Amino acid sequence: MNDVAPSTDIKAEIQFLRGPQSRWQDLKFTIKTLLEFIRGFRALHFIGPCVTFFGSARFEEEHEYYKVARAAAGEVAKLGFTVLTGGGRGLMEAANRGAKDVGGRSVGCNIVLPHEQKPNAYLDKWVDIRYFFIRKTLLIKYSFAFIVFPGGFGTLDEFFEALTLTQTKKINQFPIIVFNRSYHKQLLGHIELMKKQKTISPEDLSLILVTDSIEEALAFIRSHSIERYGLLPEKKHTPAPWLFEHT
Repeated sequence: MNDVAPSTDIKAEIQFLRGPQSRWQDLKFTIKTLLEFIRGFRALHFIGPCVTFFGSARFEEEHEYYKVARAAAGEVAKLGFTVLTGGGRGLMEAANRGAKDVGGRSVGCNIVLPHEQKPNAYLDKWVDIRYFFIRKTLLIKYSFAFIVFPGGFGTLDEFFEALTLTQTKKINQFPIIVFNRSYHKQLLGHIELMKKQKTISPEDLSLILVTDSIEEALAFIRSHSIERYGLLPEKKHTPAPWLFEHT
């Protein structure tokens, strides 16, 4: 789906992040960014209200985290949500697979990397994105809840991006669910330290649920997304033929 080789994209992004470039180079990067956003908006406009799953690409099918993510995504899909992920392997694949297991809709926003991360096999629809910040924006834009499974730097980046946006009210106060208390024990301890040191407020944590229970997560989504915002049944958007749009 990409019109530029991944290695070229990465090189251009690294060059941009080195500091001031010529005005022409900055303008070209800005235009590429704008076009990337437009492509993402067009691809994902009709996917419906989503719940986004964040998690590592490194846990395979036999791992317990994979099994729980797959089961959780299936239950979320039964609520009527589209399951949205980063589109790759591991826990992203597990979530997309869980949606497909129950006949739900499964969508991915895949990142283009030098070693060619490929979309997983359980996607109804996906879009390839070259820049992480654009991908992260798209994953958040279409979601009415976020579920965070064990992961690495990328997963934590996505978690704190969603948390910061809800804290500052840049987006609606959608629920954020953190799965697996044991894995996130130290992280949660540090969040408690921030609260004690008053670098965050107690109310900043009111929309975070930390749990090992799929049933508890579903109840949290029902009360803080579906009932609070009256999301389902969904109001359908109609594609505009003159824009060559399709669902």
